[in-house]
Amino acid sequence: MTSPSASSCKALSKIATNRLQKELMEWQVNPPAGFKHKVTDNLQRWIIEVNGAPGTLYANETFQLQVDFPEHYPMEAPQVIFVPLAPLHPHIYSNGHICLDILYDSWSPAMTVSSVCISIVSMLSSSTSKQRPADDERYVKNCRNGRSPKETRWWFHDDKV
Repeated sequence: MTSPSASSCKALSKIATNRLQKELMEWQVNPPAGFKHKVTDNLQRWIIEVNGAPGTLYANETFQLQVDFPEHYPMEAPQVIFVPLAPLHPHIYSNGHICLDILYDSWSPAMTVSSVCISIVSMLSSSTSKQRPADDERYVKNCRNGRSPKETRWWFHDDKV
């Protein structure tokens, strides 16, 4: 699943390019446990394999994240979505969009791809049930035609899952 808005992004700024090259080198030396970066020649879009943590509902399951970096990364958050098939989770929509505050309102330039991945696996690990958000069908219908999750006005109200 790729978003048209992501594929038509402006080129990365020099700051973004330098930061991503640094993060990529760090990832190669010390990757976060349970994640694998699928190497491509596109610095602006990363595909990351996510392994469910042992002892959780998602143990022995593998998912893929697509991370699209904006021109002004890290001042602006990357767009992070699960590509099909997205895990069943109360904060992950069937189109792969993730309702997680650090990807939107709580983003900080101090965050890295690794810290985002760790937050996502933590969110998965704390889930007590495998289910879609209650408004999944309505939300996904409203997102047709390539709407980015960054265009959504998220309501972060449930930190129990």
